[in-house]
Amino acid sequence: MFKYYLLHSILLFYFSINVAVASSQSSAPDDHLHGLDNCVQCHLDGIDISRILLADQSCLNCHKSDDLKVYVKKLANGEYEKKFPSSKTLSHKNTDMYYETSKIGFKPNEMVKIEAGEFTMGSNERLSDEGPQHQVHLDTYSIDIYEVTNGQYKKFIDETGRRSPSHYRNRTYPVGKVDHPVTFVNWEDATAYCEWVDKRLPTDKEWEKAARGNDGRTYPWGEKFANENANTPLRWESLSQQGDTLPVGMFEKGKSPHGLFDMSGNVWEWTSSWYKAYPGNKTFSESYGERYKTLKGGSWFDCSFYKCGISAPVYNRAFFARKVKNDTFGFRCARDG
Repeated sequence: MFKYYLLHSILLFYFSINVAVASSQSSAPDDHLHGLDNCVQCHLDGIDISRILLADQSCLNCHKSDDLKVYVKKLANGEYEKKFPSSKTLSHKNTDMYYETSKIGFKPNEMVKIEAGEFTMGSNERLSDEGPQHQVHLDTYSIDIYEVTNGQYKKFIDETGRRSPSHYRNRTYPVGKVDHPVTFVNWEDATAYCEWVDKRLPTDKEWEKAARGNDGRTYPWGEKFANENANTPLRWESLSQQGDTLPVGMFEKGKSPHGLFDMSGNVWEWTSSWYKAYPGNKTFSESYGERYKTLKGGSWFDCSFYKCGISAPVYNRAFFARKVKNDTFGFRCARDG
């Protein structure tokens, strides 16, 4: 999964700026979504980007110093800020997507109890890290019905003083996105929120059981992919519109067997689990181990090599370093018992 995001970012990089090609011995730094236009995804949150980009030799291996200076200047001028609709532009045509008064409120999400028992995890049909398919027994646990929203996360940062996500302005979310899942949160942010509401992040096993139930289905709603059931890239493509997050809980037909919303699409969701090989997996990967955390569920966006139904299946997984954040990563919480 990671290599596809990396490849996409490299392609964007080549189209957006002139590059100095590194020597054949050079390689992109670990945990790096390569490409200057994509730097804003992770570095708009107070990191001393001038020092990082202009002094770090690993950046200079691939990027010209002058290009980095131009990027830093554009960043300071706000040219990389993502545009969202203002309150004046909200209309009847998009009030289902963007509205200012929360429909679910700011309290911690309601939860569904998942009873103890076995379920089928993984798949033998696709990528090597998704298999082999195997049975997993879990004790009883509870998990949020919805992804954590901007409105809920704002209450958290207001009451704790924690740093706001990088796309917030004046410590508040973009206009109209009160019930959209919070994004630009890394694993540590997600963990901190869940602990604040006396919960925790789900394991990848807990997440997958809640998403697919006990019958081993491919999607939360069944075996056949459906555009109208989730916020996926293919849906936006069919509408000929630029993609974005959507308010949680919009896709009634896309609910999981346990009644959870947005278990496919909208945002990738952090889990507490390290990215490790499944039992019986004999395919070596240097990414396995206690280096990356697993994310589940796919999002509204996928790179051109990894579209729609590829990330929509509940057994799909991504892996990223704990400090990575962007506009496709969010989370929901879980609890024992």
